[in-house]
Amino acid sequence: MNPAPEAPSLPRVTLKIERRSSHPWIFQKMVEKPATRIPPGSVVDVHDKSGQWVARGFYNGHSRISLRVLTSKADEPVDDAFFARKIAAAVSFRRDALKLDEVTDAYRLVHSEADGLSGLVVDRFGDTLVMEFFAAGMYKQRGAITDALRTHYPAARFYYFAEEHVGKQESFDCRPPEPPAPDVITEHGLKFRVAPGSKHKTGFFVDQRDNRKTLSEFCAGKRVLDICCNTGGFGVYAKARGGAAEVVGLDLDEQALDMAKQNAKLNNAQIRYVQADLFAWLRDIIPNGERFDTVVLDPAKLTRDREDVESALKKYCDMNRLALHVVKPGGVLLTCSCTGLVSEADFLESIRRAAWQAQRTIQVFKVSGAGADHPFLLHVPEGRYLKAVFCRVE
Repeated sequence: MNPAPEAPSLPRVTLKIERRSSHPWIFQKMVEKPATRIPPGSVVDVHDKSGQWVARGFYNGHSRISLRVLTSKADEPVDDAFFARKIAAAVSFRRDALKLDEVTDAYRLVHSEADGLSGLVVDRFGDTLVMEFFAAGMYKQRGAITDALRTHYPAARFYYFAEEHVGKQESFDCRPPEPPAPDVITEHGLKFRVAPGSKHKTGFFVDQRDNRKTLSEFCAGKRVLDICCNTGGFGVYAKARGGAAEVVGLDLDEQALDMAKQNAKLNNAQIRYVQADLFAWLRDIIPNGERFDTVVLDPAKLTRDREDVESALKKYCDMNRLALHVVKPGGVLLTCSCTGLVSEADFLESIRRAAWQAQRTIQVFKVSGAGADHPFLLHVPEGRYLKAVFCRVE
């Protein structure tokens, strides 16, 4: 049982329930409305319905997630020193335990709940640190967070942002600074140009680093198709590291393809890029008998809404069915989902249905996820969002 916290006194928020979970999110329906208005993102003390002090964290009465617990230690204030400790631990894990600096200068430094900082993601791209805010409370603390990061990366440039839908849900107005100039990062000896402030999240998908390396092992002398290639990560690995004979990159986004072409050039990789909708393009080439030895399918997140999960699963099934039609017998398909609301089991079921509809047999030989710099807590499964399924196709 926690003793009552000492001063300084914080606003008090009371739960309608007893606190029987260690999940850091407490939803609006579980929280009593405070008698006096508390500004969104304020640090508060949380008491359960019996009056017992249970936690300290951010409160936001506008958000579906009304409370984000940061500590359940009554004697631990949420102050600048708190953020300094949490960020130091996160940085040490990436540098000292994972030894990522030996492999790349681009990785996730802070992965929200898994690093005890619910509502904050920080990615490193060389000398640029990009902060993405998912909570009004974290946005309010951006000064303390920047100061803490600067102690570990004194030469860093900083950029921050929040997606528009997050700002609306959390009721805060994030006005990002001027984006830094694009930078070049290195990953497993390959170079990639990243542009924080573009519409492509924090600038580059560092979560697929290990999967890109694994995929490159199935490309020597092969014909490779990279569907939803975005800024070209898988295709560049296939050609420059894997020794593919031919690589075709497909995406509808012109801005992403421009960056993909720059990345191919940086690595002296000859890659053919096609701007097209994947459904129309695949349906066009299937009757021609065009086939590839290795196919990657890595679409963007399909939904953020639980109500749309069924339609997202149907779309995954449709995408995978078409992709399976263009894999040569004995070839490899890597199919991915970064939709957090879609479970691994449901994603695998959508692939099973796609294979049945395409009349192909698939051997799943590896199921992977995000790199180790994207850890998750067992009691916060939402942090495990990426599914990457490697299959041999007959």
